[in-house]
Amino acid sequence: MFGQKDKFVRLDDLDSRLSSPSSSVAINKCGFDGLTRPRHATTTPTRSFKNGIRKGSEGLKSIGRSLGFGVSHAVFPEDLKVSEKKILDPQNKFLLTWNRFFVLSCILAVSIDPLFFYLPVFDKTKTCLGIDRKLAIIATTLRTIVDAFYLFHMALEFRTAYIAPSSRVFGRGELVIDPGQIAKRYLRWYFIIDFLSVLPLPQIVIWRYMRRSTGSDVLATKEALLYIVLIQYIPRFVRIVPLTSELKRTAGVVAETAWAGAAYYLLLYMLASHIVGAFWYLLSVERNDTCWKKACENKNINSDLLYCGNEHMQGYSVWISNSTNVLNEACSPDGDKPPFDFGIFTQALSSGIVFSTQFVQKYCYCLWWGLQNLR
Repeated sequence: MFGQKDKFVRLDDLDSRLSSPSSSVAINKCGFDGLTRPRHATTTPTRSFKNGIRKGSEGLKSIGRSLGFGVSHAVFPEDLKVSEKKILDPQNKFLLTWNRFFVLSCILAVSIDPLFFYLPVFDKTKTCLGIDRKLAIIATTLRTIVDAFYLFHMALEFRTAYIAPSSRVFGRGELVIDPGQIAKRYLRWYFIIDFLSVLPLPQIVIWRYMRRSTGSDVLATKEALLYIVLIQYIPRFVRIVPLTSELKRTAGVVAETAWAGAAYYLLLYMLASHIVGAFWYLLSVERNDTCWKKACENKNINSDLLYCGNEHMQGYSVWISNSTNVLNEACSPDGDKPPFDFGIFTQALSSGIVFSTQFVQKYCYCLWWGLQNLR
């Protein structure tokens, strides 16, 4: 101004004259090429500031990758579509749908396991405790089908990318698509839980009993099913919690509508009642079996005769002719003062559900008892 206009120059002209090609290349390698603007750009200060912040953050991330910091083998979700590796985006529509379906399949798996508690049943005509074979085949088949879905989910876990925690900048992060890192992360966190959940231990116990089918195996099968199902309940329930949390984090909600959310929580309440009712039935069988054993000890009778399949044992003909009188005298649940204290299992014995092979009737009665006591 006032004749000295040539002394002032634009900053971008000065940078272009003072910077050499080699220095420009160096700056681009460092990732700060987004900070320089075109010579004749006409943008507002606010937009220029936002563009500078965005491109500067990208430059900082590229510096970290070039210096060895951050996570290697990482891309953004939009770049994953063109990647040659068959890795799934955690926010992929198919994966979100599958996660919802898998949560329901986990709930179904937890609801199938209590069906094994209904397998022990008393045969009133033979006065013995046996296993419901028809229900055993149905329960093992359903459990195997659900476990197949579980195995498919485990396979997907090895091919699903995850966001590297160290790369989160301004609410955005990089996806790790290296199969080795994905497998290492899954093996370190949830693989053991999934592996313990999918072990076919109840199926093995049932198949072993079906093959041998001797009277002495009834008691061992009943106790094995109780402990195996209880132990496997821990990893199965533990796995549902992170699945629900992950689904809320990726999709935002578990159910997209209020009615679906209400149905989901009602399903959980019904599931709790179903589990409590199944436990009540099995413990009722256990309590009645304890009374029968005590009655046999008082009469000096071999307690192995109480289990179906031991008809070949010595003294069975004598026992079967007197068993009804002996057991009714010592283990009758009727009356104000029964000879044996059955506690909360009196209702199961007086109703006769432990002697019934009608599964629907037995299941509905136990479900009603569970709903009544959880209310």
